[in-house]
Amino acid sequence: MFSLRSLFRPKPDANQALRPLYDAIVAAGRQPHWYLAGEVPDTLDGRFDMISLIFALVSNRMAQDEAQALAGVHLTEIFVTDMDGQLRQIGFGDMVVGKQVGRMMSALGGRLGAYQSDANSPEFRSALIRNIWRGQTPPDSALDHVAAQAAQIQAALAATAPADLVDMTHIPGSQNA
Repeated sequence: MFSLRSLFRPKPDANQALRPLYDAIVAAGRQPHWYLAGEVPDTLDGRFDMISLIFALVSNRMAQDEAQALAGVHLTEIFVTDMDGQLRQIGFGDMVVGKQVGRMMSALGGRLGAYQSDANSPEFRSALIRNIWRGQTPPDSALDHVAAQAAQIQAALAATAPADLVDMTHIPGSQNA
């Protein structure tokens, strides 16, 4: 039987269950080693690039299991909401936020595709140079560091069942996990 109470009962937020995973992605992308040993520019763009890298590795792993497709959508929604909030917090106005979020989502989409290959492959390293250092080849030691760390994360994610990803509170294989 229909009840008026059910009309006003808050619906569970599917995104909330994935918030710990998203927070772990952000924490992994903000680890100092990326910016020190990896010489990733410690800028808004550099931080976005690192969070996008980790996000892409996790999202690509989730996409390998059809049953996790909806969770992947919810994780992306959290990303969009977070980026929108971050832009507003640093002072972007309503007129600009939509365009900026659109650009960020376009960049993220490109990275999802670019980071599908094996992290030890030349294609992956080229994608790192293109996306993180904006086409400027970094010192070999910096590129080696970022690529090796990404490979560790990718391997740890591959060893994790996609259904178990949604319960993660840290990113396996990340240096400070």
